[in-house]
Amino acid sequence: MQLDLPSTGPDPIPLDTAVRAVLGFARGRRPLWFRPPGEQAGRWVQLPAFGYDRFDRRPAAVGSPRDEDVLTAEMLHGRLDPAGWSSVRSALDDTADYATNTAARAAGRPFWELPDLEFSVLGEPGTVGACLRAIWIRGARAGHPAFVSAALHHRWPALIPHVDRTTRLQFLPHLIEGDSGVEAVIHRELRANAAAFAALESTVGRLLSEDGDVPLTRLRLHDVLVWLSGSLRLTHAVQLGADTPEWVEHATA
Repeated sequence: MQLDLPSTGPDPIPLDTAVRAVLGFARGRRPLWFRPPGEQAGRWVQLPAFGYDRFDRRPAAVGSPRDEDVLTAEMLHGRLDPAGWSSVRSALDDTADYATNTAARAAGRPFWELPDLEFSVLGEPGTVGACLRAIWIRGARAGHPAFVSAALHHRWPALIPHVDRTTRLQFLPHLIEGDSGVEAVIHRELRANAAAFAALESTVGRLLSEDGDVPLTRLRLHDVLVWLSGSLRLTHAVQLGADTPEWVEHATA
């Protein structure tokens, strides 16, 4: 079984490769030489190589947009300066109605189960695609669309895609006439690879089962694979994943 994702490149990704990549994303570590202030001696410490521990494992905020949402986005994309922080916080207020309308329109269905018309301009106004486009536009006006996208995805991980500059550039060449936005590309790839993503979602959910682990939806798994590919980190993540106890257990089962 494999995932045929044009946004990641011309070659399909074998399911086992995708599993190793996600395990590397979740469990991979990188060395950092750390010397505490005021001390002459230092030591090597192992830090998470990617954003799973900082972002995906954080509890999701509920209710109206809060300062916590901005902090969650910073855990994935880095610290904001005061002006940027205020801009993202205001953008979350501005996009709150669109996010709520998206959830209402979906009526409990995950992103990948929505009909194609929700991501076509032919179905507008009021479609999920139209709401998501409005969210991106308002995030872009604030100067930090990836932060707004990350905060909203963290609240609705099965419904609102996370899109940043890297993944957006991967999606744009695959838009076709009538698409409401890059979310249509994500939707097509998830629908076309439904069986493979179901298997990936199930396998990763079983392997990442420590206390505090958070199941990754296939929407987030798609984002991770596209980001790793577009940022040229896929090979490294696969190598890290191959060294994890979870992969050894899975490979020998």
